[in-house]
Amino acid sequence: MVDAERSGMGAVSSTERKMYRNKHAIIIASGSPRRQQYLREMGLDFTVRTSVVDEQPVDGESPEDFVMRMAVEKAVTVSEQYPDAWVISGDTVVCLDNKILGKPADIKDAVTLLLALSGREHRVMTGFCVSHSGRGIQVVRSVTTVVRFARFSEQTAEAYAATGESLDKAGAYGIQGKGGCLVESIDGSYSNVVGLPLCEVLNVLLAYDVIEPAWPEG
Repeated sequence: MVDAERSGMGAVSSTERKMYRNKHAIIIASGSPRRQQYLREMGLDFTVRTSVVDEQPVDGESPEDFVMRMAVEKAVTVSEQYPDAWVISGDTVVCLDNKILGKPADIKDAVTLLLALSGREHRVMTGFCVSHSGRGIQVVRSVTTVVRFARFSEQTAEAYAATGESLDKAGAYGIQGKGGCLVESIDGSYSNVVGLPLCEVLNVLLAYDVIEPAWPEG
């Protein structure tokens, strides 16, 4: 607050100011509340249009190829309906020994997944696509974060699974919630583990003049 007053900006809370603002219409092809929250916190305005695609890997497909293919398919589905808008899509998976771990079916399944990750490194991989059908633009990227879990007991896994937090999350944990206490270290983007590699996505939007820094105001 002191710095704001010295600069003549007044005592406006930083949380009330946007960091970025739209220059063009944006559609998020994802129902993920975590992805939406990240972009909203940056100050972006967008419309949500979820897309339905077959989210099954094909034989021999690597996790990286899978998430990028999913991101493209989700973006294309929405872009065809809204050719004048910029569409952002993404798909995130948790991989252990190059095998994709899905969401647990129930608490027992969550415990099994958590114990498989205990004391080991795994990868969280997101493919994202920024596209504009009308301009023929399609940018596809993948981002990988290496996460290492602390070694924990079966009782700890059961206690975490019992909170219910793991049931709607790939790999059976949420790093942004109680599951963060299971994480010993990460190498790479934290926001990617949550579900959206924010830095990388924003850089693409800036590069294509979809958004701009929201300062000065006006």
